[in-house]
Amino acid sequence: MDASSDSDQYEVMNSSSSSSSTDSDEELLLELNRRVRRERTFRERPDNFTKWSDQEFTMRFRLQKESVLFLLELIEGQLATISNRNKAITPMNQLLLTLRLYATGNMLIAVGDFSGVHKSTACRIVKKVTAAICTLSENYIRMPNTEEEIRNHQLAFYNIARFPRTIGAIDCTHVRIQSPGGHNAEYFRNRKGYFSLNVQVVGDASLRVLDIVVRWPGSTHDQTIFNNSRIHARLENGEFNNSIMLGDSGYAIQKYLITPLLYPNNDAEQLFNEAQIRTRNPIERLFGVLKRRFPILSIGIRIKLQTAQQIIIACATLHNLARARNDGEPLVDPDVIVPVIDDQPQNHVEAENRNFYRQPFINYFSTL
Repeated sequence: MDASSDSDQYEVMNSSSSSSSTDSDEELLLELNRRVRRERTFRERPDNFTKWSDQEFTMRFRLQKESVLFLLELIEGQLATISNRNKAITPMNQLLLTLRLYATGNMLIAVGDFSGVHKSTACRIVKKVTAAICTLSENYIRMPNTEEEIRNHQLAFYNIARFPRTIGAIDCTHVRIQSPGGHNAEYFRNRKGYFSLNVQVVGDASLRVLDIVVRWPGSTHDQTIFNNSRIHARLENGEFNNSIMLGDSGYAIQKYLITPLLYPNNDAEQLFNEAQIRTRNPIERLFGVLKRRFPILSIGIRIKLQTAQQIIIACATLHNLARARNDGEPLVDPDVIVPVIDDQPQNHVEAENRNFYRQPFINYFSTL
């Protein structure tokens, strides 16, 4: 009787186990049926390099075809990893996709559609190509090093309004970004109310970028950025001999940084101010040309903060490359609406006890 009971119990347990396994299999089949597998699609990837005429190409990608080919030779080796992962996306297509983002400031999904790639692929390509372009910055963004280069920069600025010893003009400009999030996000909200990076640039008389600092939030004062920059330390150490830079009234006057008078009182001071402002004008023009060439810097960068910083450096590098290759002024794309960002000087920083740094230049202009 015990043996029979054990047998019956075994059959019940076996039956229960079989029933449980069947139910599990049925649930798995139902789950698999719910997940409808998307049909694999292949996007059309146009040949944007040959598709457009020279003028149409320059308008859409902001560089001439010859300059794009030259740039590709410099960074092609760094783009091979993406190309190997998906052989359909050639290094040229990767570069043009990234340039299209710089030229429009569109969202990644729109740039991806233009080039025939998915948004996630476009994101990876932009990060990779931008990082590759940034590796060229040391060659294209640099201050004059030799005595001959320093003299050439001084002469170029002198020819504008006869202001002596000038090797660069310095100023800051705001580049709109999306909110970086986190507890420190509000530091990036500038005095105009939008999120930005306050970018310090030193420019020369030919509208080229000599030095750039892209790491400060939009609420930071221009003087604070300068005080903590490498170019400040180099000027303090006298690396450029007796050369000076020109800035607006947002900076404190120093022996190597000359700002305009707030209230000129005589003809010599008025002449000094006019010459200082005219000689400093190339930095304002540089910002205009740079943002017109790459409207993403005006429209705004809708990418994570670290990549946004790299994009700004990459745009400055490409701007200098274009100037070196005589690409000419960027064309205006009627399909791209660029908002006007009014970068007025911040609250003036005046130190009358340092006016003696300015006085030799006022005396110089009194003799003209």
